[in-house]
Amino acid sequence: MNAEAVNPASPGPVTPASAGAVPSAGARRKSRPRIDLRRLGRAALLGSTSRGRLPDAIGHVVEAHRAHHPDADLDPLRRAYVLAESSHRGQMRKSGEPYITHPLAVTLILAELGAETTTLTASLLHDTVEDTDVTLDQVGEQFGAEVRYLVDGVTKLEKVDYGAAAEPETFRKMLLATGNDVRVMSIKLADRLHNMRTLGVMRREKQERIAKVTRDVLIPLAERLGVQALKSELEDLVFAVMHPEEYEHTRELIDRNAARADDPLAEVAEDVRKVLREADINAEVLIRPRHFVSLHRVSRKRDPLRGADFGRLLVLVQEDADCYAVLGELHTCMTPVVSEFKDFIAVPKFNLYQSLHTAVARASDGQVVEVLIRTHQMHKVAEAGVVALGNPYAAPAEEQTAGDGERVDPTRPGWLSRLLDWQRGAPDPDTFWSTLREDLAQDREITVFRPDGGTLGLPEGATCVDAAYAQYGEDAHACMGARVNGRLATMSTVLRDGDGVQLLMGQDPASEPAGDWLEHAHTPAARIAIQRRLAARPAPADTDTAAADTGDRAQTGAPADEAPAHAPRPAVRESADVLVDPPGATVRLAGCCTPVPPDPITGFAVRGGVVTVHRAECGAVDRMKGAGRPEVGVRWGDGTECRVTLLAESFGRPHLLADLTEAMALEGAEIVSATVEPPDRQRVRHTYTVLLPDAARLPALMRAMRDVAGVYDVSRSQPQPTGA
Repeated sequence: MNAEAVNPASPGPVTPASAGAVPSAGARRKSRPRIDLRRLGRAALLGSTSRGRLPDAIGHVVEAHRAHHPDADLDPLRRAYVLAESSHRGQMRKSGEPYITHPLAVTLILAELGAETTTLTASLLHDTVEDTDVTLDQVGEQFGAEVRYLVDGVTKLEKVDYGAAAEPETFRKMLLATGNDVRVMSIKLADRLHNMRTLGVMRREKQERIAKVTRDVLIPLAERLGVQALKSELEDLVFAVMHPEEYEHTRELIDRNAARADDPLAEVAEDVRKVLREADINAEVLIRPRHFVSLHRVSRKRDPLRGADFGRLLVLVQEDADCYAVLGELHTCMTPVVSEFKDFIAVPKFNLYQSLHTAVARASDGQVVEVLIRTHQMHKVAEAGVVALGNPYAAPAEEQTAGDGERVDPTRPGWLSRLLDWQRGAPDPDTFWSTLREDLAQDREITVFRPDGGTLGLPEGATCVDAAYAQYGEDAHACMGARVNGRLATMSTVLRDGDGVQLLMGQDPASEPAGDWLEHAHTPAARIAIQRRLAARPAPADTDTAAADTGDRAQTGAPADEAPAHAPRPAVRESADVLVDPPGATVRLAGCCTPVPPDPITGFAVRGGVVTVHRAECGAVDRMKGAGRPEVGVRWGDGTECRVTLLAESFGRPHLLADLTEAMALEGAEIVSATVEPPDRQRVRHTYTVLLPDAARLPALMRAMRDVAGVYDVSRSQPQPTGA
């Protein structure tokens, strides 16, 4: 099934209409005509059930299943249908059809998406335990543990329908079942789709109530599971119920466009085919009409709509490299809209989606045509998401469970894996529910890059707080700050797509999140972890303790047991490593720029026969030349002892000075002087003048200082500008 490859029939209470179809390569055999699921009704009703034969009623299901799995064992489907038909016999749907048409329709939806045999078997039986005398034990005895597990999971989800959908604990159990086996939710989504297709027989109030739950909960879940085909049709069905006037207006737009004599999409598609043929690239070029909701969104941005707005081009190729070859040819032979380019192959979406997105402008009238480029396998996953990934539990029996008894799902999208972590960490069901609802409301994701080249997928509007918990989990409590694109940033900084994020981590396991972090946390992972840590915080003994506990630790100064901020300055030691011409003069390294080998240097004679040595770019050099002081030739000698002034920037924390000076001592640095400025917001500046026995140790010293928790930068003292 390809929800975007056809003009959708009228959903909900509107009378269904037939629709043409565009073949979807890689998803079905070209020789097999598309099945209109909306006309399933009584056509797939009872048939022969003699033992050893496939019942006529499941012929459509078998045909769709064999298109994806030619060698599938069909016996479980036959036996499941026989049991379901006999169990539901006599039951009727509100539409007046025999009840068996419902599990048949649900199973056909999943078969069209490419679900494997176990899922289809469970789908045929998904209502038997809830609505008939069949027991779970009987299902397990006849069809095995996997089918029993799936039927049990779907049965539990039935309690979530309609009014119960807002009960936090019920919904939490529902998602647990989904997280442990994504096939459970696949069946549930197909079940809801068929129910939405037949919603017109219900009262208007009930239609709106069911549509609202579908919109708020199930459509976001379908998006996160990558089942785009189900999500798109569910959106249209909800749209028809919740906004009937806008739906009818969109339908009229589609009808008027279909009556046009020209079709710019078809013309551009033929141009693209010609370009790719000449480049000897084997590719299919298809037109994908927009579904109702998608077109409605476009119409709100552009009025009036142009012909190219009613759909997109889909280019299907065999290999990943072919995708980029197609992109190169299109951008070479046509006018690309650079701002529309997105690479979801190199950086897949959180729901497994991969594709190249681009747009080209039509030369004749400037109409912009959107183009999607992907392989056949990417297309299958883009349409069916987790349904297309087959049975995730096909490994040997000894590998099917993790050490804690949780079922191992190697294909589970990252969002579902995180979801299981959220529910474990949530202090109560209400917190889990409210946090999850916020997450489901986020329909766009950004990608940020870590210093090691890895990526983090975050919802739009996420901050550095969210990035910290996404990367480090509860260890993020020790985060001291962040750099965004190389610049120091506050934890409340909102991240943008493509940002580089470096999180500056402390080492104290007892660290706690800052008091305002919860205000800046948007992801469930961050909010739940912070709330749990704050809930576990012991009650303050007095007012001072409470103030210390809730304050921002990055603004605290050094405690009383540390070294004083202004240490006494000892006498400056002379350097014996600079050779002066004429020899014999006393040499002193300038404190303003603290030169060290191999810095370019120059010298000036001052009172008492002393020669001061400056870095050549020091601002004092120009001033001394302007004052008429004669330069003295100086150069570095064989000795490597040096004195240097270093600037360290950090976040304030207890024992920072002690840790920093200890790290410097371990590198053989003798501290000549030290100054610590009062904290400015989150920053603390330290200035250290140190003596090193070997100038070659300077890089190692600076690295050791940067490695101290809370220190985010160490640099050499820069020469002062002229006139300073």
